Amino acid sequence: MTTPWGELALARFPEDPRERLRAWDASDEYLLRHLEAEKVPLSGTVVVLGDRWGALVTALAAHRPVQITDSFLAQEATRANLARAGVETGAVRLLTTQDPPPDRIDVLLVRVPKSLALLEDQLLRLAPALHEGTVVVGTGMVKEIHTSTLQLFERILGPTRTSLAERKARLIFCTPDTALERPANPWPYSYALPEGIGPVSARTVVNHAGVFCADRLDIGTRFFLQHLPAALGGRRVVDLGCGNGVVGTAVAVAEPSAEVLFVDESFQAVASAEATYKANGVPGHAEFRVGDGLAGVPDGSVDLVLSNPPFHSHQATTDATAWRMFTGARRVLRPGGEMWVVGNRHLGYHVKLRRVFGNSELIAGDPKFVVLKAVRK
Repeated sequence: MTTPWGELALARFPEDPRERLRAWDASDEYLLRHLEAEKVPLSGTVVVLGDRWGALVTALAAHRPVQITDSFLAQEATRANLARAGVETGAVRLLTTQDPPPDRIDVLLVRVPKSLALLEDQLLRLAPALHEGTVVVGTGMVKEIHTSTLQLFERILGPTRTSLAERKARLIFCTPDTALERPANPWPYSYALPEGIGPVSARTVVNHAGVFCADRLDIGTRFFLQHLPAALGGRRVVDLGCGNGVVGTAVAVAEPSAEVLFVDESFQAVASAEATYKANGVPGHAEFRVGDGLAGVPDGSVDLVLSNPPFHSHQATTDATAWRMFTGARRVLRPGGEMWVVGNRHLGYHVKLRRVFGNSELIAGDPKFVVLKAVRK
C-alpha cells in the first residue's frame, strides 16, 4: 500500500499465497492522503474504528493509535502487519468492540463497516469521549456509504458532509456537537424466537450490534433448527461461526448433558452467544471462544460440528472461510464424528464436503436451502 510516508507490505489473515484480495483498498489510501494534505494533528489520542486488516494503524503507528475492531482476524492481521513493518510491540493499542473505549479521543478515524447497526452502536459508545476539537473523518468505498450512513453520523455526533469521490472512494467529515442530545443505545437487542423451530421455540435470543440478522431469525438458521441431529447427550458439540448462538443453545436445551463450544471470529457474536445461552437458563456446560475457526481445538476431540458458513468477507464474496471451516472440522472430529452444514443450494457445499471428507449426505432441502452431513472416516 502506498502512503504519504512510504510503502507498506500488508496481508490479510490468515495469510494465503493464493489470496488475491488485498489487505487495503482505495478508501484507506484516500484517508491517509487527506491526513497528510490537511496536516491533521495526530499528537493526541488517535482512535481507528473498524480498520479492516490493520492498514490504517500500521501506517499511523508512529502516532501510537488505538484500534477498535469486532474482528479477531483483523486483530491478528494487524499484529502481523505491524511486525512486518518493524513496529515495536505496544506502539498500537488493540481493543475490541466489547472493551471500554478511551476516555478522550482527539482524532477519530472510521472505516465504515458493512453493518449500519455496528456503526450506530460504536458511535454511541465513543461519542462521550469526543470534544469540540475532535477531528472526525470516516472513509469507505462509494458503494458502502449511503444516506443512512451520513444520517447516523449527524444524529449521533454532529453536522456531517462528504468529500468528492476519488477512485470510487469517499471521505466523511463530521464536526462533533457536544450539546447534541443523543438517542439511547438500542444494543444489545433481544426478542422471542418463533414457534415451530424445535427446542428453542419461543425462547429468548440476544444480539449485539453487527451480528448477522440481529433483529430477526434468518431463514437459513430457521431451516437448520428444524433439522438438527438428535440424541446428543454426553457429546462434545461445536457451534462453528456461532453468531448469536441460537443453534448451540438449541443443542444445549435439548441435551443438557452435551458440552457445547461456541466459536466465532466476531467479538460481538460471541458476546451475543453467551448472552443468549445465559438468558435461557441452560443447565449444561458451555464454552465461548473468539478465534480463528477451530484453531486451538485439539485433533479428534469433537463429536459434532454444526455450521452455517458465511460466504462474504466484508464486501467480497468468497468461499475461503467455508473451506477452512470444513478442513478444520475434519481435523477436530473423532472417527465417526459428523459435520452438519446448512447453506444456500447454489453454494455447492456438497462438492466441498466430498472433497474434504470423502462423503456428503443430504439431510433436508427446500427450494433455497439444504442441510448436509459429512462423516469423519
